[in-house]
Parts: sequence; C-alpha cells; structure tokens
Amino acid sequence: MKKSRATLMIATAATAGLVLAGCSGGGNGDGGGDGGGDDTVTVAFVPKLQGSPFFEAMNSGAEVAAEDYDNLEWLYQGPTTADAAAQADVVRSFIQQQVDVLIVAPNDPDSMAPLLQEAKDAGIRVGTADTDAPNSVREVFVNQATAEGVGSQVMDSLAEAMGEEGEYAVVSCGETAENLNSWIEAQTAHQEENYPDMELVDIGYSGEDQAANAQMATDFMNAHPDLKGLIGQCTTSAVGVAQAVRDAGKIGEVFTVGVGTPASMVPYLEDGSSSASILWDVEELGYLTAWAGLQLGLGEDFQATNEVSDTLPEVEYIADEKTLILGPAMEFNAENAAGYDY
Repeated sequence: MKKSRATLMIATAATAGLVLAGCSGGGNGDGGGDGGGDDTVTVAFVPKLQGSPFFEAMNSGAEVAAEDYDNLEWLYQGPTTADAAAQADVVRSFIQQQVDVLIVAPNDPDSMAPLLQEAKDAGIRVGTADTDAPNSVREVFVNQATAEGVGSQVMDSLAEAMGEEGEYAVVSCGETAENLNSWIEAQTAHQEENYPDMELVDIGYSGEDQAANAQMATDFMNAHPDLKGLIGQCTTSAVGVAQAVRDAGKIGEVFTVGVGTPASMVPYLEDGSSSASILWDVEELGYLTAWAGLQLGLGEDFQATNEVSDTLPEVEYIADEKTLILGPAMEFNAENAAGYDY
C-alpha cells in the first residue's frame, strides 16, 4: 500500500498546545502545522485511476495539507485501470486497515454505495471527492464546481469556437461516472436553451484511455461528415479529441473543447486543435479533500462558509446536499495553460 505522506508528529510543548481550528478556520498554507493534539486522523483517498495527471495533482495538494496539519495522515492508493471492481479491491483494503476516514472518487457510484455502507458499519467516516455517489451513505462530497457551472463553461467555449452553429459530439469516459454524466446533462441543456443552431449528434464512452478516446473522435468525424465540434468530457478524452483533429488535418474545421489538465493540453491549445480547456485548480481540490477528511475524523461540523486556507478562504458548504464546493472552473487557453505543471 502506497503511503504518500507520513504523519508529521512534532513533539514540542508549543505544538502540543495547538488546537486545530474548526471548520471556520483552517490551514494557513505555509506549512506551519495548524493541526494539534495527540490524535492523528488517517484519511485514505481512492481515486478513479492512479497515475492519472489529474489525480496525481490532487494527491500533491493533499500532501500539502498533511504538512499544514500535524494530526493528518494522508494515504493515497487507486486502481491502475479505471475499473470499478479493481477500485473496490482498494477500498476493501482500506476498510481492513481500519482507517479513520475513507474518501472515494467512484468509477461506479451504484456499486460503490454498498462498500461505503460497509466502511461506515466498521466505524469509518466516509465521503466522496471529484465525483459523487449521491445514493450512498457518504457524509460529504467534495465537489470541484457545480455541474451547471462546468457544463455552461464548456458549452460557451465550444459555441464561441463553432460560431454558435453546427453539429457536435461528445467523447466521454466512464459510462457510469456521475460527474461526467451530470456535466453532459448540464451542457446539453445550456446548448438547447442558448445555442439553438447547434445540434448534439452523438455521445460515446471510451474509458480513461487516450488512444481509445482519439479513435472514438475519429469514428465520429467519419460518421458525421458535417461535424464541427467535439467535446472531450474528461482529462484523457480532452487530449484524445484534439489529437484526433490534429491527425485528421482538420484544425480550423472541427473545433474541440475539453475538461483537460493544462499541462497536457498546452501543445493542442498552441496549434489550435483545442480551442479551450475547462478545469479548476486540481491541487486545491486535493487540499480541500484532505481538509474535509480531517474535519470528518475530528467530528467537526462544516459551516456555510469555511476558511480552509489562505488560498481557500471562503469554501461554500451546501448543507442539504452535504457538499463542499471548491469554486468556479477556469478556462485555460494558449496564453495561460503553460503556467501549470499538471
């Protein structure tokens, strides 16, 4: 089992006297160790796919939180393929280890729900991050942005590139991924309301595999000769659809927008095979996930607005949905994407 950050135990009188701020006061982001007391909370996170730049960036952000809080131990392990059964094996391993808090980005929310119940029955606090299992016993969902926010930004960017008219298709990844499906629903509704001269002609699911994503985009271009736009709904298909357009020699004819990590999208944004990438600060999402897990482990209540760190001073909590919202997504383009290392 991979442990990404060892517990930071500082046995000085000054540190022992520190008291962890509650949900209205979080880490200061300077590695100063705002956590305190003798009780260490072990928070385990199971991503959809280990090795993905997106989830590795989340892990990096969470490791910073583990430095900021002396009583936070962060564990990170996921499947090597985006497979629900393989992910379930990792979850069972953490349940057997009796971690304090278990947070999952489920590949399949329905099959994950019984495992979260099993963890809760074992006395483990449970949550989700990045993508939800809304019909489970999870106690908090750490959401990067609202589905409506992501969907509208993706569609606005694509509509601008397409001149607000023409056929487009969506290359998604996991067919059961709750976050991806909610974004598709939101962006389609936004298109129908705001861009009536655009038409969604196909949606496909090709897993978290860039080559498969590119092949599906190629198939869509062949099946729909008048296709003018492609959406890459996840971080691998954002690259895949742009690669397909580049390989087909259709830059400037077929426009792509994706939910891609900025570093991976730079070459495609620069040559025009991608018009924009919509994402958020993934490292901050990881920090917020670790912080939320710590609050669960300490039995703290989330407030309507939470001061998590200097860079996350006002994180909204929607009580009736048990959801923390990182904030609005950002649009990355050829001018700003190069400033990120994930």
